[in-house]
Amino acid sequence: MTNDLVVLAVLMFAVTYPTRALGLLAPGLDRMPKIVVDYLQLVGPAVLAALAAVSVMVIVGDDDVPSFHVGIEWVAVFVSLAIVARRGNLLLGLIAAVAIVAITRAAGLAALPV
Repeated sequence: MTNDLVVLAVLMFAVTYPTRALGLLAPGLDRMPKIVVDYLQLVGPAVLAALAAVSVMVIVGDDDVPSFHVGIEWVAVFVSLAIVARRGNLLLGLIAAVAIVAITRAAGLAALPV
């Protein structure tokens, strides 16, 4: 196992964190135009949606060829979307999605994508 992915994760954090943190760090957020506040509120969910879509739909096997994947992850994403739409709580939706995948894999009902 290499540390390439760790380096990539740190690099992506360093590049994306300023945009995500701008809403928290900007003084006078209440004085910003509504369109800017709306944009800042949607950055986090947009990043999570992009990461989820790639990890759910595309699997890269040992031959480095991307392939379309359908598995328990799709169920977890739809349940998460339903919870977020119904309750308006992104954290609860993410916890539910992770729990669904973890429990089904631990029970042997779903395997890791190959």
